[in-house]
Amino acid sequence: MTRENQNLPADVLIRPSGDADLAAIHAIYEIAVLHGTGTFETEVPDVAEMARRRAEVLGRKLPWLVAESNGHVVGYAYANYFRPRMAYRFCLEDSIYLLPDQQGRGLGRLLLTELMSRCEALGARQMLAVIGDAQNLGSIGVHQTLGFEHTGVLKASGWKFGRWLDVVLMQRQLGQGDQSNPETTEKIEPTA
Repeated sequence: MTRENQNLPADVLIRPSGDADLAAIHAIYEIAVLHGTGTFETEVPDVAEMARRRAEVLGRKLPWLVAESNGHVVGYAYANYFRPRMAYRFCLEDSIYLLPDQQGRGLGRLLLTELMSRCEALGARQMLAVIGDAQNLGSIGVHQTLGFEHTGVLKASGWKFGRWLDVVLMQRQLGQGDQSNPETTEKIEPTA
């Protein structure tokens, strides 16, 4: 991927993740678990568990990307099946995490744009955002900017940091969306 095609700040590169990125991915997620409400996970998974999760995504031939700034991984994004049943295979859920000091630079938008592009190329037809905390205005805003529509709220569905948290659901069609039969051009691996 060339920098000219990414329209990025000079110090940023969006690229597929590698095994060498796992320590940085783990560190970013640890901050999100311990201090954020974007994930409802309350215990930090170890590096081996993060490696297992990444391997599962990659095993489905789905993208797991990183944002690199000045040679350091500062964020990541991946897509996975919304639900494991086969009928859901064309409907993917995105996840995006950034270091706190990197938020507001447009990296989430860049990661999500590249993620959607790669998922569309695989034949995905819907992208869902399942956003932890209705007060997560940064994530909601990034998704709105990229054409996601608000589809619902799961009220008080998570308990973290001594308070109830809502989940905001947003959705965006990819490619032809629901306008044609996806099985005629299916590239997504039919695995559960």
